Amino acid sequence: MSVFHWVRHGPTHQKTFVGWRDVPADLSDADQIARLTRHLPRDALVVSSDLLRSVATADAICGARSRLPHMPSLREFHFGAWDGVHFSRIPEAQSRPYWERPGNTAPPGGESWNTAAARVGAAVRHLMRAHPGRTFIAVAHIGVILTQVQAANGWRPEQAIAHKIDNLSVTTIDWTAPSQRVRQINHLP
Repeated sequence: MSVFHWVRHGPTHQKTFVGWRDVPADLSDADQIARLTRHLPRDALVVSSDLLRSVATADAICGARSRLPHMPSLREFHFGAWDGVHFSRIPEAQSRPYWERPGNTAPPGGESWNTAAARVGAAVRHLMRAHPGRTFIAVAHIGVILTQVQAANGWRPEQAIAHKIDNLSVTTIDWTAPSQRVRQINHLP
């Protein structure tokens, strides 16, 4: 069995779409970082997306744990033309289908839920093959984490997208082929 403790990166304080745009995380809450670090298993392998906000968060909680190379395939959804744009500036005719029917709908020049979920799913399968039976701390993004909640529960995208994933929260999923179980969603230590 493989276990993934998905950690959402520290807050960015952005008021716009943030996908592949590389913005830093605010990791100034040392008490919260310490609680999170203590909560996570000591023998886990740490991996993160290659975006600065995830890399810095992973580095902050890694401690003596083994660190795997950053994985571009664990990046947030690619929001294309929407990246860096305030939510209110996206025409409702474009944004409404993206949020209400997230499966194959994509922002201009970006990727759909299904495309991102396939990318992330392939990365998870790669990690499990490369390190069978291990426990992982995977520092990533809200969309990435929600695709894994969807996959583990066998949900439609619109069921997963309704869940809240706070910054520096933990979502734990047990993967035992051929099934899986979501142990906790959005736990704040």
